[in-house]
Amino acid sequence: MRKIGPGMCWNDLTAGEEFRTIGRTITETDLVNFINTTGMVEVLFTDIEYLKAHGPMNGRVVPGALVYCMAEGLLVQSMMQETGLAFLHMEFNVKGPTFVGDTIHVECKVLQARPTSRGRGLVRTRNRIVTQRNETVIEYTPLRMMAGRFDASRT
Repeated sequence: MRKIGPGMCWNDLTAGEEFRTIGRTITETDLVNFINTTGMVEVLFTDIEYLKAHGPMNGRVVPGALVYCMAEGLLVQSMMQETGLAFLHMEFNVKGPTFVGDTIHVECKVLQARPTSRGRGLVRTRNRIVTQRNETVIEYTPLRMMAGRFDASRT
């Protein structure tokens, strides 16, 4: 896997290339802030006693939407700072649960990087959100518009 950095442009990426973000541990505070901000006050996220008595899983389950948002933050920090222009489309599959205390990272494979008009490009990736147990909990394939790197030889 190649080392990546903030400010990568579409033409810095090639199909088949893979990289991995840094990790991020999901905390109880992250969960509480997210459900209160979004209004996702589902008992699975808010009632520990209910979980003990009726919960389908052991542990404080985290909404897939929160895990996805954190993954996108890791990708912005890792590669798209100032170059990600638009999120256009995605396919999204939840593969398993994520819990408070899990540490996630994103494993990203470039599927397509092609030019559009005005030096911009379209980039499609396959992103796997993986826990410290090496379990893929979410997989999604976004299509993004990204800025291009200026080619001085074209002037």
